[in-house]
Amino acid sequence: MTTSNVMRENTPLTAGDCFTVFAKVDNNFEGPLHYHDDYELHLVLNAKGAKRVVGGHIDVIDDLELVLVGPGLYHGWFANECKSQQVTEIVIQFHKDLFDEKFLQRNQLSFLKGMLQRAPMGVLFSPETIITVRDRLVALNKQSGFTSVLELLSILHELSTSADMKTLSDPSFINEKFYHNSRRIEKVFEHMNTNYNRKVSLAEVARVVHMPEASFSRFIKKRTGKTFTDSLNEIRLGHAARMLIDSTTTVAEIAYECGFNNISNFNRIFKRKKQFTPNEFRSTYMVAGFMHGPHVGLKASVA
Repeated sequence: MTTSNVMRENTPLTAGDCFTVFAKVDNNFEGPLHYHDDYELHLVLNAKGAKRVVGGHIDVIDDLELVLVGPGLYHGWFANECKSQQVTEIVIQFHKDLFDEKFLQRNQLSFLKGMLQRAPMGVLFSPETIITVRDRLVALNKQSGFTSVLELLSILHELSTSADMKTLSDPSFINEKFYHNSRRIEKVFEHMNTNYNRKVSLAEVARVVHMPEASFSRFIKKRTGKTFTDSLNEIRLGHAARMLIDSTTTVAEIAYECGFNNISNFNRIFKRKKQFTPNEFRSTYMVAGFMHGPHVGLKASVA
């Protein structure tokens, strides 16, 4: 597979910076779809109708938008049907090692650790949460030094304890580890993610965690809110979405390589989950990948 449609951004962060802030008020989105090695907290205000692309997830946004993007995750915001002449963007980028593993092991940082573990899939925050931190994010580029670092940490902590945050992309899209508060569920998802490209039965997966089929079926539904089949299909769709973006493999070949036994079934499940057919999904990424450079016109400050 290749990443010819997705640009790697070299962020302005230096080894001596903790983070950098970009701020812009304008009437357009410059794009393109891109990725980088740092975390990014992206606030967009007054851009109803714009399109967000994060990993394997595409959606149209409302007036309040705040997303945390992890290292290596494809992302971009595009004008789409946005008519606003005063769109505000605040983009905060910070090193992936700003909070190292030992630091995050502290009890007081458990919520922050959990949020950063979800960031490689993209984390969307609720409008209610955005309202509580909006003014602080807008003001962050006016601060500097140690005070600004403390403020960023405080904002991230508040976000990490907020309700209704939503993971956007599937872990399988980026081949990310499946985190869950049940080790048995983690083992199940790891097994399905390893074997998604072949037939995987309920009985086989139940044996992985030494449970009868009926008990396991109830167990996975209770713990995840999804049936075994839905969970397996989501993993397969994550891999399929990545192949649609990163390769020129035909839709039919992708369907079979991702474990779907017929193209019609694949198209139907993909459309239900992604709101696009596989061909429409691929076309959206193709268009997004060939726009102008990321964060053009945004004023930057570093701390």
